[in-house]
Amino acid sequence: MVVSGEAETAMAKTSKNIIDEARAQIKQIDIDEARKMLERPGTVLIDVRESDEWRQGHIGEAIGIPRGFLELRVEEKLPDHKAPVILQCASGTRSLLAARTLREMGYENVYNLTGGFNAWKDRGLPFVAERQFTADELTRYSRHFVIPEVGEKGQAKLLDAKVLLLGAGALGSPSALYLAAAGVGTIGLIDFDVVDLSNLQRQIIHTAERVGMLKTESAEKSINALNPGVKVIRHDVRLTSENALEVVKNYDVVVNCGDNFPARYLISDTCVLLKKPLVDGAIYRFEGNATVFYPDRGGPCYRCLYPEPAPADLAPSCAEAGVLGALPGLIGSIEALEAIKLIIGAPNSLIGRMLYFDTLSERDYVRMLRIKRDPKCPVCGDHPTQKGLIDYEAFCGLANGNGTGAQSEGAHAATSAAAR
Repeated sequence: MVVSGEAETAMAKTSKNIIDEARAQIKQIDIDEARKMLERPGTVLIDVRESDEWRQGHIGEAIGIPRGFLELRVEEKLPDHKAPVILQCASGTRSLLAARTLREMGYENVYNLTGGFNAWKDRGLPFVAERQFTADELTRYSRHFVIPEVGEKGQAKLLDAKVLLLGAGALGSPSALYLAAAGVGTIGLIDFDVVDLSNLQRQIIHTAERVGMLKTESAEKSINALNPGVKVIRHDVRLTSENALEVVKNYDVVVNCGDNFPARYLISDTCVLLKKPLVDGAIYRFEGNATVFYPDRGGPCYRCLYPEPAPADLAPSCAEAGVLGALPGLIGSIEALEAIKLIIGAPNSLIGRMLYFDTLSERDYVRMLRIKRDPKCPVCGDHPTQKGLIDYEAFCGLANGNGTGAQSEGAHAATSAAAR
């Protein structure tokens, strides 16, 4: 049977036909009924408006899934097809069509909120307004916005976060650059050293024309060239027991990129006392490791792993032992990643675990090691005996006072043997 063009036109549905059919299929509920349903456990509210509408304001309980992505994302957010689900848009029309789509996908208890968010807002009911991103931020962080674990909420957390890096050298270089690229709003840098030509084999944040410049100044130039929106706070000082608490207290996350044992013990003890998470990395020739020390979340501190500093002959400096230039890029990037995960609240951080690399190994190139908090630790244990900061040079047996400065390398992955 051949259908004429006129018959085809007569059979086509108008938008009014489609909406009328949806109204006949989907139960409409008003705001009062929706509020009662949301008080019951298991009811889900999905807002199908676009992202810019969501940012301007949304109902606190709502899950935002733009209408164009509904079919692709709803089962990830709502795997239970029997759960009561309320669809909501600005006025109730887009959500009505979205509700019909969910019915077609097998969701059994689907409702549409008449009047939508506009009616909710006009009633004076509470709603949440998200951070308003600039046009530059919307473009710059667009790849973050589409990651469910980051999204606009996660990016807003990054922009509001303050991260302190101890050291602006081998590990600090990739860490600082990737944190800046990710949009961490404030980056603090502790380092009192200057750029040397020998640094450039691995410290990629610096350049040849900056030899002799303070590393914090050089790093600030590179960070701002990459992302002018990042605020850099320079601490051109040697970190000591006298200034550590004051320097660290205003930051959310600390990243250890230091190069000596006194600095490592000092920054770890400081973070324990201030209840700050410490992302830690270390490198040695072809070996490296990364972890997160955070006793407040059940993990160990640095002291739990290394109660006593290693003898100097077992932990040579990078100048004495050498380090492959690309290795700190790997470990420093992992440090940045772990800091970002802590900020946005992503699961499965390296708290209680150490990622260990032996890049010359034939079998175990990468291993995940379990590390435990020591209940007898003098700093973070069940009954701590050390309640403040101490003389870390004396603790590490440095009679000549070499200092606890945050110069530039990651200290000695060879010492991670104790954790294996």
